[in-house]
Amino acid sequence: MPQTRLLSADAPDIAAAAALLAAGGRVAFPTETVYGLGADARNDRAVAGIFAAKQRPSFNPLIVHVADAAAVRDLVEMSPEAAALAAAFWPGPLTLVLPLRQGSGIAPLVTAGLTTLGVRVPDHPIAQALLRAYAGPVAAPSANLSGRISPTEATHVRDGLGGRIEAIVDGGSCGVGVESTIVGFDADGTARLLRPGGIPIEAIEAALGTALLTAKGAGITAPGQMESHYAPRGQLRLNATEARPGETLLGFGPVTGDLTLSASGDLHEAAAALFRQLHALDASGAARIAVAPIPEHGLGRAINDRLRRAAAPRP
Repeated sequence: MPQTRLLSADAPDIAAAAALLAAGGRVAFPTETVYGLGADARNDRAVAGIFAAKQRPSFNPLIVHVADAAAVRDLVEMSPEAAALAAAFWPGPLTLVLPLRQGSGIAPLVTAGLTTLGVRVPDHPIAQALLRAYAGPVAAPSANLSGRISPTEATHVRDGLGGRIEAIVDGGSCGVGVESTIVGFDADGTARLLRPGGIPIEAIEAALGTALLTAKGAGITAPGQMESHYAPRGQLRLNATEARPGETLLGFGPVTGDLTLSASGDLHEAAAALFRQLHALDASGAARIAVAPIPEHGLGRAINDRLRRAAAPRP
């Protein structure tokens, strides 16, 4: 088992993290959404190491992170619709699923055998510094054990993956707090929502000038689509206005809980707090968790998506 190094965000440690990636190692690093577990996306063994560390099923594809849109074009075919979204939201919490470019060199495990690739340009200074120091595509799912709560602080990564990966770059708390919005495209350019996330659907529809359709079919075409995901140890009950005996209440807005996502009902604050509060509930030993209703608009859609998957029956 590797000894996990805790690195800072200063230039020597960023260079050390880039060297670990170049050597086939796994490095957790902060993005604006959650901490990602990075490895060289063109190194089969390194990518296999991500799946092994996370205990992630190999049919679940990974997102590749690069420093800018020019690097994205080396990996995938960009349609006009995709280019419009890239111009509007990159760098930022948007992942585009696009046809893999021939000769991209991306390891087959990254795409889980699909002909498409999820790509993103993160908007976080430490992520940007690492990607530019490494100068290559980095596959980076969330830095947690598969199916468990996503990490928004370095301590969350350490608690879940310490001793399983080579290094963690500590960049403090992640600002957005939920993973990226994922959008894919039909052959005719129609955009489809594959996962709600850090950019509200309404903003994407405004940039496209048309409605965003939902995913079709039952197969997994992007990360974050497994029915059971993001789960704490305790069982969740959603849309609760009060706690039942033996439950811990996670509040929102006027529903006062033992903990709250946002006392003022602010969805941005709630998204940033979601995984942090679920980690806190885990640490408290809460076995039964009731969660207050969250509005189904803006970032509330992403929050509710994560909560529904966290509450789903577990395999």
